Parts: sequence; structure tokens; C-alpha cells
Amino acid sequence: MSEENAVLTEVEDGVLIVTMNRPEAKNAMNKAQAEGIAAAMDRLEADGDLRCAILTGAGGTFCSGMDLKGFLRGERPSIEGRGFGGLTEWTPSKPVIAAVDGYALAGGLELAISCDLIVANAGSKFGIPEAKRGLAAAAGGLIKLPRQIPPRIAMELALTGDFIDAARAYDLGLVNRVVDGPSIEGAKELAKAIAANGPLALIASKAVIRQSHTWSDEEMWQKQNAHTMAVFVSEDAREGSLAFAEKRKPNWQGK
Repeated sequence: MSEENAVLTEVEDGVLIVTMNRPEAKNAMNKAQAEGIAAAMDRLEADGDLRCAILTGAGGTFCSGMDLKGFLRGERPSIEGRGFGGLTEWTPSKPVIAAVDGYALAGGLELAISCDLIVANAGSKFGIPEAKRGLAAAAGGLIKLPRQIPPRIAMELALTGDFIDAARAYDLGLVNRVVDGPSIEGAKELAKAIAANGPLALIASKAVIRQSHTWSDEEMWQKQNAHTMAVFVSEDAREGSLAFAEKRKPNWQGK
């Protein structure tokens, strides 16, 4: 597989679909793939016609983690300021959905939990097995996972390296939806519902939910208002109200 095609992108109804494309390696993350994901997220951020993105993997696997062959050559599949896979230490302002088939393991799980939502095929598996290789889940697994599922379960996954299936991940609140078919179809359905909404409202809502866990009681309303006040006085807010009154779909302008 040419490294130029390590990541594929397409646009469908305002949704940027980003596909990790190293199926022969179960989409194990290398530098080229990380660079491709980072570039795709830059495109999502810059293009006003794009409402959200889906990150998925080719060949029936989301991502099996870091390319260990590349690791042995001294390669690190991270981008400065962005982290592993170009996404674990940074997020675009617009929503990103992970569509998981097969395995989301090690860095693959860390990539998935760095997205805002996860849709998983019923047969998919999740885990951070780094300890089995003498490594640690340092691309967010040890930090983010205990914020998204009960900390004792996160501790067990980190210390044993064992996997959980999609049903268990759903029960723990790690996964939004479990589908019987390809996860991309469920992710597209979710993305369609998101893309139908006001773009400024999406950005503000994501920002508040992402950031508010660090806010104190004394500052949380002020910090929330910094994100949401502009939404209420926007042209889109007026358009949304008019569209509701006139029983039609809104014509969002993003302003």
C-alpha cells in the first residue's frame, strides 16, 4: 500500500469520512497515517461546509495500535501538538465520530476515545494491551479512559491488557451505538442527525462538554457563557426559530 494512500477521504452530505487505509497491517498506525489524519482534521476545521467527521478503518479493522515494526525502526506515529494518530492530544472544534469494526486496541482505542462519539459493530473488540508488550497506554488510555468509564474498570483493562466486546463497552458508556452491520452505516446515520443542526451550536456544545470537567462551580457559568452567548445572538439562532415557526428545515449559514 502506497503511503500516499494511507488515509482516504470523501465528503457525503456535509460529513467528512476519513478512512485509515492500511488493511494489510490492520491499520496499525505509522507516521504517514498519522499525518493523513491530521491533514483531514485540518480540512474539517477549515471548510465551512463540513459539519462533522467520521473516522474509520479499511478492511474490517479500526486500528490495531502502533505499528510495532515502525517502532523498532525508531518511528513514532505522532504529530507534534496533535499526539498519536494526529488526534489524541488535540481535537477539532467540530464533532468527530469513530466508526469501529474489528479491533480498536492500544493506540487504536486511544484514537477512538479521542473522538466525540463511537459507533461500533457488534463483533468489535476494545482494549489497551500495552502492558503485555512491556509498554504503557501513554497516548491517552491511562488518562482519558478513567474519565469515560468507571476508573476501576479502566484500571483492570490497563493492568491485565484484556479486551472487552462492543456490548460490554456499550454497557460501560464507552460506546454510543452498537450495530449489527458495518459501523460506518451506523456512524453515517448519527452524523446525519448531527449535520442537520446549527453549526455554531454544535461547536459551542462540543467545547463546553469537552472542557467543563475542569471548571469549578464558581467559574462554570462564566466559562460556559463564553462559548454559548454568541450562539444565542447569531443569525442561525434566528433562522432556527423561524424555520420552526414556518415548519421547514433551517438554512444554516454558520453565522
